[in-house]
Amino acid sequence: MLTDMKIFLLVFLAATTNAFAQTKDERLQLANEMENSIQHEMLNKWYPRCMDTLYGGFLSTYTYDFKPTGDQNKFIVTQARHTWSTAQAAMRYPDVAYYKTCAANGYKFLHDVMWDKTYGGFYTMVDRKGNVIDSTKNAYGNAFGIYAVAAYCKLTNDPDAIYFAQQAFMWLEQHSHDNVYKGYYQHMQRDGTPIQRTASTPSTAETGYKDQNSSIHLLEAFTDLYSVWQSAIVRERLYEMLLLIRDTMIGNKGYLTLFFQPDWTPVSYSDSSDASIKAHRGLDHVSFGHNVETSYLLLEASHALDIKNDTTTLRIAKQMVDHALQNAWDAKPGGFYDAGYYFKKKPGLTIVNKEKNWWSQAEEMNSLLLMSQLFPNDPMQYYNKFQQQWKYIQTYIIDHTYGDWYANGTDIDPQIKTALKGQIWKGNYHQFRAMMNCVNRLKGEE
Repeated sequence: MLTDMKIFLLVFLAATTNAFAQTKDERLQLANEMENSIQHEMLNKWYPRCMDTLYGGFLSTYTYDFKPTGDQNKFIVTQARHTWSTAQAAMRYPDVAYYKTCAANGYKFLHDVMWDKTYGGFYTMVDRKGNVIDSTKNAYGNAFGIYAVAAYCKLTNDPDAIYFAQQAFMWLEQHSHDNVYKGYYQHMQRDGTPIQRTASTPSTAETGYKDQNSSIHLLEAFTDLYSVWQSAIVRERLYEMLLLIRDTMIGNKGYLTLFFQPDWTPVSYSDSSDASIKAHRGLDHVSFGHNVETSYLLLEASHALDIKNDTTTLRIAKQMVDHALQNAWDAKPGGFYDAGYYFKKKPGLTIVNKEKNWWSQAEEMNSLLLMSQLFPNDPMQYYNKFQQQWKYIQTYIIDHTYGDWYANGTDIDPQIKTALKGQIWKGNYHQFRAMMNCVNRLKGEE
């Protein structure tokens, strides 16, 4: 996580009136509200309840009122995220002993069950007992494995965990990294061989493409890994991903291109028919949540690399947040719409999905507060929008009865109140990280 944004403040801010500093009492009140929600409406609902005391790892599928349901297959992303969350919680709340117990349980499951002892790399999916369901590998899941183990290293300083983190990174380096065009292949066979697109690959499939989502989380994972293993190769790959994301995936557009050919040629269907655009929209749209999340991750990586006077990264990060505010912000209640599209025959950007999914609302809140700290007098009024976003989350996203967050904002999707509270793609990583960062920043600790 960002531990010190003062370098940016000192370099980039020359304001005579600091709007962020004028609201000290209010900021502390907000910080206390968020801290209370983290502890009593989120973490205590998940832990230790979801720790699987029979087979290790974590249960992930829960009804709206937090009753376990379904087969409880174990996905690398969910297992890693719960391990990360409990390691972070153990460091943040050291008096709560079961967080460290949960983190140790998660680390053991990643090490003993999710890791392929024959070929290396993290399996994509096992069943509850640990039997392999999907032996393929992907960069996205392995990135979260590294991210989780790095957090566990910070918690314990266990040399075996540090070695495991190194082993996981080097597996990606050997199998997933593209030494010609740079970046990482997302999809791999069990032995780590990258899966290429062929004539029989469906045009709507992601298979064989490089993508922004795995890339931004590799950036995130390498940032945390570098904090526990100051290796030259980790630094090189972290810098490589920073430049690729910032300059190739974003450029001066203000938003991420989602998918690319291996040589970084963008995948685009904007010149196709409306029917083709609709069919391929999963490959070719504007994802506001990923954009705003990436603005934070870029600044975090730049800080970890100690790049002095990094005005380019700051400019792009701000541009990403501004683009989302200008195109996806729902001004009346707050919240950000999910997706947009630049149709050739229509002016500007068209919103194509008005859902307000939980994870993007969390990431957008985090980045709004960060921008308010970096640009306190900006006309975008980041701090006011941060306040509105937190109110929106309290009103439409947090389940104050059963705990944690609904998967979507109930202003747009009221039926979500009785949908699954947890599933393999929904835990607490996004909202926990965002709220931790906001609390720390509001208290002046970042």
